[in-house]
Amino acid sequence: MAETVNTPAAETKATHRNEKVGIVVSTKMQKTIVVEIEMRKAHPKYKRVLKFNKKFYAHDEQNSARVGDVVRIREARPLSKLKRWALEEIVRRSSLAQLADVQELPVEAK
Repeated sequence: MAETVNTPAAETKATHRNEKVGIVVSTKMQKTIVVEIEMRKAHPKYKRVLKFNKKFYAHDEQNSARVGDVVRIREARPLSKLKRWALEEIVRRSSLAQLADVQELPVEAK
């Protein structure tokens, strides 16, 4: 009998899902972030490059993303009426998020 071995490369090809990279614009909901993706597309007739912004609701289990972070989101099963994406990774932290972390540290009272 031949055994099948699941390698990481084989698993990624089997679960190939759409991924997008964008900026977090809102974290006001619990376990949900709003990611804005900027898309550029040439006009069919005039060939001028146009920018389109689209917002996606993504699931963030640990509430780790902050406003301004650049994140990668991956397509997932429907989790709610609007939420069809899941946070894959935080590509780059926002400088504003780092300043907020420093200000949240408790100061010892004397």
